[in-house]
Amino acid sequence: MITLDKIHKGFAGKDGTNAVLRGVSLEIGKGEVFGIIGRSGAGKSTLVRCINLLERPNLGRVVIGGRDITALAEPQLRLARRDIGMVFQHFNLLSSRNVADNIALPLELTGLRPAAISARVDELLDLVGLTDKRRDYPAQLSGGQKQRVGIARALASKPSVLLCDEATSALDPETTKSILSLLAAINKALGLTIVLITHEMHVIKEIADRVAVLDHGQVVEQGRVFDVFTNPSHDITRAFVREALNRDMPHALETRLAGSQTGAEHLVARITFTGPSATDPVISELVRRFSLSINLLHGHIDYIQGAPYGALTVELAGTDHAQQAALDYLRQQSLKVEILGRVFAPDRAVA
Repeated sequence: MITLDKIHKGFAGKDGTNAVLRGVSLEIGKGEVFGIIGRSGAGKSTLVRCINLLERPNLGRVVIGGRDITALAEPQLRLARRDIGMVFQHFNLLSSRNVADNIALPLELTGLRPAAISARVDELLDLVGLTDKRRDYPAQLSGGQKQRVGIARALASKPSVLLCDEATSALDPETTKSILSLLAAINKALGLTIVLITHEMHVIKEIADRVAVLDHGQVVEQGRVFDVFTNPSHDITRAFVREALNRDMPHALETRLAGSQTGAEHLVARITFTGPSATDPVISELVRRFSLSINLLHGHIDYIQGAPYGALTVELAGTDHAQQAALDYLRQQSLKVEILGRVFAPDRAVA
């Protein structure tokens, strides 16, 4: 549906050209929700503006629906942009127009008949749940309601692509969840391709099918959201995942592991569960098979695209042979096991 082919973009500065995008290439499928995440300054907002050519790339091609829009002259480009809706971080509503008139604006600019405009506005108000707010002005709306108006306006011309540039970053967590639910419902109902720009990994986790991680103008990692969450390969991706899943160990456990010594009898390991294995009775099986005592130190379970994913930090007490046999068994079950260290039993711990 969308192909970004080696996109380069720079802006002139006092010391020459400041490169913002450095050869970005992506393939975004029809009807999918594709997330692009990066820290401030990574180039993600410039990238999304290159998709609809609000910013023209210095090099590279943007192909949408098989058509190279970077090759279009300005009149043809204006027509092509009707197929690309855009939702902004700060809503960009006209304060002098009420809700219905804000939604109607892009249709008025195309010269559509008033009766057709009115019918389309009614459809969109119903879609975003604002039928009772049609005569209200932006100053009378909450942040979430303003963003619903922005979404309705972006959908007015029945686009096949919806670009969302930090569409939830100005909203509180509860409102963010409701907006993401609305976008997911729109994606499902209309078969819309959604490109979601954000700096928050929990937004990606909530609705995206695939994600690309942008750092200093380059894609450093991409893939299915479940795969990227459960097996991140780049440092910045691992940092995003830690923030979203709160995987940091408690300070007391970190302190205890910092004093880990060779010869300590207890083994501390982190077991990562993905997919069906997250619901298997693995710990009880270890106790039964290998006569180990197991202390649960820290853990969590989450759901990514409806599939369970969890990590459990455990302390294994038993013979060296039993501990190794237990680790081998876990790996045979296709579970990821990370050895964190060895510790003495709590009543023998050394300072």
